[in-house]
Amino acid sequence: MNIGQAAQFSGLPSKTIRYYESIDLVVPDRAGNGYRDYSEKDVHQLSFVQRARSLGFSIEECRLLLSLYRDDQRASADVKRLALNKIDEIERKILELQSLKTTLSKLAKHCQGNNKPDCPIIDDLAGSTITSN
Repeated sequence: MNIGQAAQFSGLPSKTIRYYESIDLVVPDRAGNGYRDYSEKDVHQLSFVQRARSLGFSIEECRLLLSLYRDDQRASADVKRLALNKIDEIERKILELQSLKTTLSKLAKHCQGNNKPDCPIIDDLAGSTITSN
């Protein structure tokens, strides 16, 4: 099938599929006329990558996951290790986002939100600290 059909079946834009091909994440066959010829297996792998990306895996992690997917002799422990590492990364990001939320909430609470120029949010961004009331 051509790239448009592969895009339709995988749910990925053609541009993304071309990018994945350019980095050898997915390598379709070439038809006699030189055009890409995606197989059902290629489309399945594209869908696999799309799902992995939606779960937060990087391109390199997707590359590793694809290699494990293609390996019938893989150890599920290797796959689980990748998933647990991703969970740890997500938990670190959650803590970071919670800290950002706390900081912004504190700054917004101290901002009067009126027509005066004094603003603890601007002061903080400029490197000043807010005073507690």
